Amino acid sequence: MDRNPSPPCSDAEEEEGDAVGNTVYSKHWLFSVLTRLIEVIAPAEPDPAASPEGARTELDEEMENDICKVWDMSMDEDVALFLQEFNAPDIFMGVFAKSKCPRLTEICVGILGNMACFQDICMSISKDENLGQVLLQRLCDSDSPTLLETSRLLLTCLSQPEVANVWVERIRENPSVYDCVCFIMSSSTNVELLVKVGEVVDKLFDLDEELMLNWIKNGTCRSVGPSVDDSPEELPDFKIVPCILEAAKQVRSDNPEGLDVYMHILQLLTTVDEGIQAIVQAPDGGKETWSLLYELVCQELCQPDDPPIIVQEQKTVLASILSVLSAMFASQTEQEYTRMRKSKSYFFLLIRILQYMEGCGKRTVENSKESEQEETGRTDVNEEDFHLKILKDICCELLSNMLQELTKENTVEGLHQGHLNEQTCSCAFQNLLPLYSASVESFLEVLREADQTLADNLEKRFPSLKVHT
Repeated sequence: MDRNPSPPCSDAEEEEGDAVGNTVYSKHWLFSVLTRLIEVIAPAEPDPAASPEGARTELDEEMENDICKVWDMSMDEDVALFLQEFNAPDIFMGVFAKSKCPRLTEICVGILGNMACFQDICMSISKDENLGQVLLQRLCDSDSPTLLETSRLLLTCLSQPEVANVWVERIRENPSVYDCVCFIMSSSTNVELLVKVGEVVDKLFDLDEELMLNWIKNGTCRSVGPSVDDSPEELPDFKIVPCILEAAKQVRSDNPEGLDVYMHILQLLTTVDEGIQAIVQAPDGGKETWSLLYELVCQELCQPDDPPIIVQEQKTVLASILSVLSAMFASQTEQEYTRMRKSKSYFFLLIRILQYMEGCGKRTVENSKESEQEETGRTDVNEEDFHLKILKDICCELLSNMLQELTKENTVEGLHQGHLNEQTCSCAFQNLLPLYSASVESFLEVLREADQTLADNLEKRFPSLKVHT
């Protein structure tokens, strides 16, 4: 059976006035399905298929097929408005309160998610405090499909400016949301669910710094979280950073967009001092974060055999990763894992990114000239320039910090391996000067000890350095 079967052929053409809005869907048919749904959660007589508590744990095939058709139809605004007028959200509230059937709960949350795509309905759903609280409780469900649909619904609401603050405030006042989200990130292997939950967290942190600070500081007490039955289950003392890292490890191979989301969450954490401290003052001193980022940038992203255009495809995830590394490097240079002896590969990667960006820049200029008469084309190029500029700024800041840590031993090794030569050094200097002249001069002194000829050539190429050496 398809997850969302195609909508039924309607009798609306045969019965005048039965059509829902401008659709061909039948009001009568929708009424009948919703009425049967009410009977499912509140049967008039005991049902042999019911659990000992009196509620069905599974849907019969016909009912599941019909309610899935409603799910599919609810993507139409006229149908969504009709469901709203028929008080479908209240019916779904009854489902959440009484149903023991995970599939039915999933479908009902999914229908609400479709309905919430329309502004007026989203506002109505969001302002219903009881419904809002019940939906947040769905995050503590043990059923992955239900969790996925709940996350989609929350992301839809958080993406609408008119109601986003309502949900932020509601989530801020419900500590259990933090526990449930951390539980999912730290224990789920469902990549699709992890990506969607990550998008919710990313949106929350982007919308409200206070909530982000609360979650950074959270995890100091135990609380009640999801369980396979109705009995409370005591959860571990969750910390936000390890949970984010665990989720990132799960999605890194299967979903590049999901990895981008989790790296951006880490980047958002570094925008506040408390977030940086949460990363570098973890029980392992931040080593796990550093190791994961090291593997990503030095073994998976922007590799030497990749074409230069790859930097455009990976620009957002690279910017997030390098931003976190820069914050860690600046705050924890005394840590063993951040010393240049361990992290010189980052240095050579940064130069490679800058070299690739020079090629991308030339390509962008050519594309801009070709599409000079196309407004949409110019907009895309400008946006591309903006993201590449962010990546370049982050690269230069981190490269500047690392230049000051390079030793003669590191430099000699780089020269021997071919990573350091006149071309790569010129690329670094070109991008760092004049803003980071002190770092360049510091590196030039070390380079002079390792290769006097190369240092002299670079001084001739960049005359401004002679004044200071």
